[in-house]
Amino acid sequence: MQHEVIVQAVSAPPPLTARRTLSDRLREAVLALADGEGEVTAHHEKAWASITFAGSRHTLRLIFEGSKAVEAGERLVANLPDHEFTIPRQLVADATITGVESTLLPAPRMEVTCEMLLLEDA
Repeated sequence: MQHEVIVQAVSAPPPLTARRTLSDRLREAVLALADGEGEVTAHHEKAWASITFAGSRHTLRLIFEGSKAVEAGERLVANLPDHEFTIPRQLVADATITGVESTLLPAPRMEVTCEMLLLEDA
């Protein structure tokens, strides 16, 4: 007994695109403030809440290597505390530079650590 097998072409489902998380958006915003220079080498996030607000505290460490990148890092240090971020459904309540280390030799290099408090915006 023979059975006829019918094969029907089925297109593959579109690839899933990863959703950008709050942490992704924050890193992108900080790097944009640094003119796209530098690299985030560490990012720690911790839930934060008070009686009236909920959010998260973020600590980022960025490395800037080379003269152009170090100049961008210096602008980041100068502008971060007063910058008005636009991150959907979030309010950056506090942005502070907590550490800066620079070396000139063998090549210009700067390490910046910053802390940011994000509050959920209703």
